[in-house]
Amino acid sequence: MSAWSRREFLRGSLVAGTGLAAGIGFPKILTAQGKEPIKVGILHSLSGTMAISEAPIKEVVLMAIGEINKAGGVLGRKVEPVIEDPASNWDLFAEKSKKLLLQDKVAAVFGCWTSVSRKSVLPVFEKNNGLLFYPVQYEGEECSKNVIYTGATINQQATPGIDYLMSAEGGGKKKFYLLGSDYVYPRTTNKILRLYLTKVKKVPESAIAEEYTPFHHQDYQTIVGKIKSFSAAGDAAVINTINGDSNVPFFKELANQGVTADKTPTMSYSFAEVELQTLDVKPLVGHLASWNYFMSLKTPDNLKWVKAYKEWCKGHSIPDKQCVTDDPMMHAYIHVHLWAKAVQKAESTDVEKVLKALEGLEIPSPVGKYKVDEKNHHTWKPVYIGKIREDGQFDVVWKTKSWVRPAPWSEVTYPGRDCDWSNGGKGSFDVVGGKRMWLSDKS
Repeated sequence: MSAWSRREFLRGSLVAGTGLAAGIGFPKILTAQGKEPIKVGILHSLSGTMAISEAPIKEVVLMAIGEINKAGGVLGRKVEPVIEDPASNWDLFAEKSKKLLLQDKVAAVFGCWTSVSRKSVLPVFEKNNGLLFYPVQYEGEECSKNVIYTGATINQQATPGIDYLMSAEGGGKKKFYLLGSDYVYPRTTNKILRLYLTKVKKVPESAIAEEYTPFHHQDYQTIVGKIKSFSAAGDAAVINTINGDSNVPFFKELANQGVTADKTPTMSYSFAEVELQTLDVKPLVGHLASWNYFMSLKTPDNLKWVKAYKEWCKGHSIPDKQCVTDDPMMHAYIHVHLWAKAVQKAESTDVEKVLKALEGLEIPSPVGKYKVDEKNHHTWKPVYIGKIREDGQFDVVWKTKSWVRPAPWSEVTYPGRDCDWSNGGKGSFDVVGGKRMWLSDKS
């Protein structure tokens, strides 16, 4: 313990943890009077097309901050959230992140959902050496020193979903209709999935269809008609990477045209419990999703977390019907505690020291084993396939035996490529003939 922290220990008092933080073993923290709070940013769309998915993340981040503060704060200081609403405007994400880093001088930012929003803020964080915790599944092909990616990589969500659909248990599907929103995450994910299907799973190109719609698209009648024709033989599935409120008219149109889960299941990668609350769920029963978490998990840690969130909702006038948890919310909640634990370990909010402390850091979570990779700034966690129930929850129909190592680059697009930020590493590299070749050294 440093001299500074010993002094703080003598000045401080041990405050008992509350809620899930105490229930699943997050550390109790020492508090000291009279110190300035540590500011952190919350950067999620609270309005616009992405608010349906992002607004609940703000709540669990605030909940986690509240737990940390009740336990005494971090380094004897309270954590103070600074909330910004980029309003589903990708350019505004960059402006807001610059404000948070340069004007508010936050120690870390918890935020973004879409990959286009993350790509928008990335230059700001890298130029100013800020620290972003990103909670959503994404397409990979990125590994920034300044980002901790807690959501799923392709091998932690998308390819396991394909594997399940092609298995006997998943219906032995042979044709795939790739449908997504028109931006980087769906297009890159489907580029990888198309290669995975053709190269690894030996699916012919003729058995793959691909289509995109703009954000906030509402009319899916023609597209669902195409899906209905494509799947007439009963051997097809839909891979859904639609983001935001467009999921509502899409699933309604599936039901209207009788495209049912028993014959043509839809496997969703950006649609979970939160979005299901906006729909008549009965026609959607049996459709699937691949995630690292479901609210219906019966683990003791998850039951404690869901109970704690229900109590948070009651105290913040959130109707019980809207008080549901989902995968990005779980990652967002956990990465606040990851940051706090790393700051405690580093005895500093300095970005370089916190990043070092995050290497290999493990933390209890609603899904059990969970840690930051020792090198690549992504997290290890299990993978689940869930089937929609009539109550808007999911029955888990398949899961990995243990947690899965994150792979920022897929083997089908960049064989042998990885990244390494440990011990001041340079970052992304290719492996050529067993030798690491830094991208900055390549022509």
